[in-house]
Amino acid sequence: MPRGDKSKYTGKQLRKAQHIAESYESRGTPVAEAEARAWATVNKESGGGNKSGSGRGRPDNHDSSRRGGELGGAAAASRPRAARSASARNAAETRKRNATRSA
Repeated sequence: MPRGDKSKYTGKQLRKAQHIAESYESRGTPVAEAEARAWATVNKESGGGNKSGSGRGRPDNHDSSRRGGELGGAAAASRPRAARSASARNAAETRKRNATRSA
């Protein structure tokens, strides 16, 4: 199989890579870099192309997918409570103001 050939990947792996790439692109990553990262993630989780037979190989390891969720709250948790509270009050005022405009 030539490098870059995706014919040995399952439909699930192809969909997963596409979804991961779209997520990276929506956050501003260039298309080529997003695709490279997506396939690196799929390969890391599943060990590469799996189309050799049903039920073969090792089960997928989803540690790299879980890692993204763990990183999500780190920035907010590092801020002081007063700063988070002030930000929440500001957001509530903005939502209230926007609700009265659109109503």
